[in-house]
Amino acid sequence: MAVEVVLLVPVLVALILLIVGFGRYVDRQGDVESAAREAARAASYERDFGSAQAAAQQAATRALPSGLSCAAVDLSGSDFSAEGQVNVRVSCQVDFSELGFVGLPGSATLDGSSAAPIDQHRRTS
Repeated sequence: MAVEVVLLVPVLVALILLIVGFGRYVDRQGDVESAAREAARAASYERDFGSAQAAAQQAATRALPSGLSCAAVDLSGSDFSAEGQVNVRVSCQVDFSELGFVGLPGSATLDGSSAAPIDQHRRTS
Protein backbone atom coordinates (compact mmCIF):
# COMPACT_ATOMS: atom_id res chain seq x y z
CA MET A 1 0.00 0.00 0.00
CA ALA A 2 2.78 2.47 0.89
CA VAL A 3 4.61 1.89 -2.40
CA GLU A 4 1.50 2.71 -4.41
CA VAL A 5 0.99 5.95 -2.51
CA VAL A 6 4.62 6.95 -2.97
CA LEU A 7 4.32 6.35 -6.71
CA LEU A 8 0.93 8.03 -7.13
CA VAL A 9 1.52 11.22 -5.14
CA PRO A 10 3.93 12.83 -7.66
CA VAL A 11 1.60 11.93 -10.53
CA LEU A 12 -1.39 13.45 -8.72
CA VAL A 13 0.56 16.60 -7.84
CA ALA A 14 1.68 16.97 -11.46
CA LEU A 15 -1.91 16.52 -12.65
CA ILE A 16 -3.16 19.17 -10.22
CA LEU A 17 -0.44 21.61 -11.32
CA LEU A 18 -1.33 20.95 -14.96
CA ILE A 19 -4.99 21.74 -14.23
CA VAL A 20 -3.94 24.92 -12.41
CA GLY A 21 -1.75 25.91 -15.38
CA PHE A 22 -4.55 25.43 -17.91
CA GLY A 23 -6.96 27.27 -15.62
CA ARG A 24 -4.55 30.19 -15.40
CA TYR A 25 -4.17 30.19 -19.18
CA VAL A 26 -7.94 30.28 -19.78
CA ASP A 27 -8.48 32.92 -17.09
CA ARG A 28 -5.75 35.19 -18.44
CA GLN A 29 -6.98 34.74 -22.04
CA GLY A 30 -10.38 35.99 -20.89
CA ASP A 31 -8.71 38.97 -19.21
CA VAL A 32 -6.82 39.87 -22.39
CA GLU A 33 -9.96 39.56 -24.54
CA SER A 34 -11.88 41.73 -22.07
CA ALA A 35 -9.13 44.36 -22.14
CA ALA A 36 -9.28 44.41 -25.95
CA ARG A 37 -13.06 44.94 -25.87
CA GLU A 38 -12.75 47.78 -23.36
CA ALA A 39 -9.94 49.39 -25.36
CA ALA A 40 -11.93 49.23 -28.62
CA ARG A 41 -14.97 50.75 -26.97
CA ALA A 42 -12.95 53.55 -25.37
CA ALA A 43 -11.12 54.30 -28.64
CA SER A 44 -14.37 54.47 -30.62
CA TYR A 45 -15.58 57.39 -28.48
CA GLU A 46 -12.62 59.61 -29.37
CA ARG A 47 -12.49 62.14 -32.21
CA ASP A 48 -8.95 61.62 -33.49
CA PHE A 49 -6.45 58.78 -33.79
CA GLY A 50 -4.02 60.09 -31.16
CA SER A 51 -6.73 60.47 -28.54
CA ALA A 52 -8.10 57.05 -29.50
CA GLN A 53 -4.68 55.45 -28.99
CA ALA A 54 -4.30 57.04 -25.54
CA ALA A 55 -7.85 56.12 -24.48
CA ALA A 56 -7.43 52.54 -25.69
CA GLN A 57 -4.15 52.13 -23.79
CA GLN A 58 -5.64 53.58 -20.63
CA ALA A 59 -8.76 51.38 -20.84
CA ALA A 60 -6.72 48.23 -21.49
CA THR A 61 -4.40 48.99 -18.57
CA ARG A 62 -7.36 49.49 -16.24
CA ALA A 63 -9.03 46.26 -17.40
CA LEU A 64 -5.97 44.02 -17.03
CA PRO A 65 -5.07 42.47 -13.68
CA SER A 66 -1.65 43.13 -12.20
CA GLY A 67 1.03 40.62 -13.05
CA LEU A 68 0.56 40.65 -16.82
CA SER A 69 3.23 42.32 -18.90
CA CYS A 70 1.57 43.67 -22.00
CA ALA A 71 2.76 45.45 -25.11
CA ALA A 72 1.25 48.75 -26.18
CA VAL A 73 -2.25 48.53 -27.62
CA ASP A 74 -2.19 48.21 -31.42
CA LEU A 75 -4.80 50.12 -33.44
CA SER A 76 -3.43 49.25 -36.89
CA GLY A 77 -6.04 48.57 -39.52
CA SER A 78 -8.51 51.00 -37.99
CA ASP A 79 -10.59 53.24 -40.24
CA PHE A 80 -10.98 56.31 -38.06
CA SER A 81 -13.68 58.09 -40.04
CA ALA A 82 -17.45 58.40 -39.79
CA GLU A 83 -18.93 54.91 -40.25
CA GLY A 84 -15.44 53.47 -39.83
CA GLN A 85 -14.26 50.89 -37.37
CA VAL A 86 -11.64 50.80 -34.64
CA ASN A 87 -9.63 47.56 -34.51
CA VAL A 88 -7.69 46.87 -31.33
CA ARG A 89 -5.11 44.18 -30.61
CA VAL A 90 -3.72 43.52 -27.13
CA SER A 91 -0.76 41.19 -26.59
CA CYS A 92 0.36 40.05 -23.13
CA GLN A 93 2.76 37.58 -21.54
CA VAL A 94 1.45 35.21 -18.86
CA ASP A 95 3.98 33.62 -16.51
CA PHE A 96 4.02 29.86 -15.83
CA SER A 97 7.49 29.72 -14.27
CA GLU A 98 6.29 28.48 -10.88
CA LEU A 99 4.52 25.59 -12.65
CA GLY A 100 7.62 24.49 -14.57
CA PHE A 101 7.67 21.17 -12.74
CA VAL A 102 4.83 19.97 -14.96
CA GLY A 103 6.68 20.79 -18.16
CA LEU A 104 4.79 23.94 -19.12
CA PRO A 105 6.77 26.68 -20.86
CA GLY A 106 7.99 29.56 -18.70
CA SER A 107 5.54 31.99 -20.30
CA ALA A 108 3.03 32.23 -23.12
CA THR A 109 1.94 35.12 -25.32
CA LEU A 110 -1.79 35.77 -25.28
CA ASP A 111 -3.46 37.91 -27.91
CA GLY A 112 -6.86 39.53 -27.77
CA SER A 113 -8.57 41.53 -30.46
CA SER A 114 -11.79 43.43 -30.77
CA ALA A 115 -13.47 45.95 -33.03
CA ALA A 116 -15.97 48.72 -32.40
CA PRO A 117 -17.86 50.82 -34.94
CA ILE A 118 -17.55 54.59 -35.07
CA ASP A 119 -20.85 56.44 -35.08
CA GLN A 120 -21.70 57.64 -38.57
CA HIS A 121 -23.14 60.95 -37.32
CA ARG A 122 -20.15 61.86 -35.20
CA ARG A 123 -17.57 64.30 -36.43
CA THR A 124 -13.99 63.05 -36.70
CA SER A 125 -10.88 64.96 -37.66
